[in-house]
This record gives sequence, C-alpha cells and structure tokens, in this order.
Amino acid sequence: MSAPATVAEKPTGTPTTTIAERPGWDLPGWSMLGIGLALFLGGIAAFVLGLVFTVVGLIVAGVVLFVLSLPALMGLTLVQPNQARVLQLLGSSYSGTLRTPGLRWTNPLTYRRAISTRIRNHETGQSKVNDADGNPIEISAIVVWQVADTALASFQVDDYEEFVAVQTESAVRHIAGSYPYDAEGRMSLRENADEITAAMSEEVHARVRSAGVEVIETRINRLAYAPEIAQAMLRRQQAGAVIAARQQIVEGAVGMVEMALGKLEEKHVVELDEERKATMVSNLLVVLCSDRDTQPVVNTGSLYQ
Repeated sequence: MSAPATVAEKPTGTPTTTIAERPGWDLPGWSMLGIGLALFLGGIAAFVLGLVFTVVGLIVAGVVLFVLSLPALMGLTLVQPNQARVLQLLGSSYSGTLRTPGLRWTNPLTYRRAISTRIRNHETGQSKVNDADGNPIEISAIVVWQVADTALASFQVDDYEEFVAVQTESAVRHIAGSYPYDAEGRMSLRENADEITAAMSEEVHARVRSAGVEVIETRINRLAYAPEIAQAMLRRQQAGAVIAARQQIVEGAVGMVEMALGKLEEKHVVELDEERKATMVSNLLVVLCSDRDTQPVVNTGSLYQ
C-alpha cells in the first residue's frame, strides 16, 4: 500500500505566485508609425479612386490596406522616462514589461498598463501608540520608495500604493511599541534615531517586497509624548537635567575647595585649624554652588567672638 501524498506548506509571508518581471517584446515605434500611416493613406486613396472610377479591385485593395493599417497604429505605445508599461495579452496572461523610453510598438492585442517607477514619498499619519514602557506617544514617519518589480506590483496586490501605505503604518506602530521613548542604558526612540530608522526600513521593506516595492529610506518625521502626559514627562526631563547640572556643579565646587585648601597649606599663607577649615569649606561651597549672586560679609573680629 503506497503512502499518502503530502502537500508542502508554503512559508508564511512568501508570495503565492511565481510571477516576476521580464522584458516584453517590442519594436521601434517611429518606423511602425510610418508604415501604419502609409497603409492608412494608401487605403483611403485606393478606396476613393475605386469609387470614382468604379474599379472593384481598387476598392478591395483600399479596404485591405486600411485593415492592415489598424494593427500597425493600434500597437503604438508611448513609454515615458521612469515609467513602465505592463503588457497583458487579451486581459488574461502577463506578456512582459516595456521599460525603454520613447515610442514603441508591441502586440496590438495586449493591454498596456502604465506604472510609474519614479521615486516617491509616503508620509504616514500621526499615530498614537504606547511605547515599550507603556507611555502613550505620537509618531509619524516618511518612507521613500519606488516600484522595482512591475509584475508583482500589478498582479500580486490589488492596489500597491494603498498596500504600501497600510504596511508602512503597521511597521511604524510595531517599531514604536518595541522601544521606549526615552531610557538610560538601553536603546530608545529619542536617543537612537539612526538605529531605529534602520530597523524601521528593514521591517517596511520586508512587508512590501511581496508587492514589488523597494524601500530606499525611512525617517521618523514626528516623535512626541501624547498631550495627556506631555507636561508630566517634560517636568521629569527638566528635573533630570537639573539634577545632572547640580551634580556637575557640586563635583566642580568640591574640586575647587580642595585645590584652594591645598594651595593655602602649600604657600603657608595662613594656618587653619579644623574648625576654620570647616567654616571656609562651608562658605566656599555656598558661593560656588549657589544659583544666585552671594553678598560678601566682612568679619572684622575674631572667628570665636
């Protein structure tokens, strides 16, 4: 008894068809235009002369020439620079793609769909998502893309422009939810913009390549906390900045006090006991760490009076 046949499962995310772009068959259009016009004008002239002189042969020849001119003229198609023409024979099968700019001639029975291969920008809408720490943020991005495979763009998806828009917004939301807005010691959206945009470009490209689209660049256009927590997060950032500044000021003041005491002892300017040193250190730290101008007080007596 033979073993039952098994059906291989298709990998998730791979295209369901094997169609790929290939060059379409064409000829120079200007020569075919001349042939078509010659047949058309010759047919009209022969038909008119046949009617005038009542010559059946001329009438038949005129009709034949006129009919022959139709495919010569109907097969003409204009391919603009950075544009492609996808050929579809009788509206059913893919026949190739014309990319050579200029006037071309191809099978007149084909439908010729124009697809732009120019570089385009797409700006996502402002999305409100939660970052990796659960904080609501607002983010938007700009994606620079172009059609690389016209066959996939035409037959793999219904509307490749809408497909790019939806997949780009989905990728931006996923990236925004995978990293915190701001964090110390780990990658964040605000501090690691280059790494984040590189990861975003890779994800967007992975999502849209099945539609024959190539992503050139992705950049974050807007990144901010949501309005309901923006003020609280601003105060938090300001507090962190104040603490960091104060820490630097204190470290510098301690170093200056230490240097001053060392210089006084080295030069033997004055002999200071521990109490006088403590008082001097206190006064110097107040002067150096204060955020306002200090008012000097001259002591004319003894420290112990």
